[in-house]
Amino acid sequence: MIKKTITMLAFAVAALPSFAATSVKATVNGMVCAFCAQGIEKRISKMDATKAVFVDLKKKTVAVEAKEGKTLDEKAIAAEITDAGYDVVKLEQVQKSVEEIKAELKARK
Repeated sequence: MIKKTITMLAFAVAALPSFAATSVKATVNGMVCAFCAQGIEKRISKMDATKAVFVDLKKKTVAVEAKEGKTLDEKAIAAEITDAGYDVVKLEQVQKSVEEIKAELKARK
């Protein structure tokens, strides 16, 4: 009985996602148009650890998701945004995918 329960538990745990995606969410001032958003997205997409990028002009938010097995460098992301001419007001790591962050931001409109 115990062996069967342990086996079932092992299969249940294996079926779960291993962990939530790690992303960096930045609040950015100075973005005013689609060209601004596109420029930031293009720069950050070129970074080695980047899987996905989403920029929301109205919410002044940039979300960057890490590739599996990679770690995002928050300082490098902030530097890319700053070098593009924008101000990073806040930077935080979140355990969500870019799609989840995007859905949250759209729900708040």
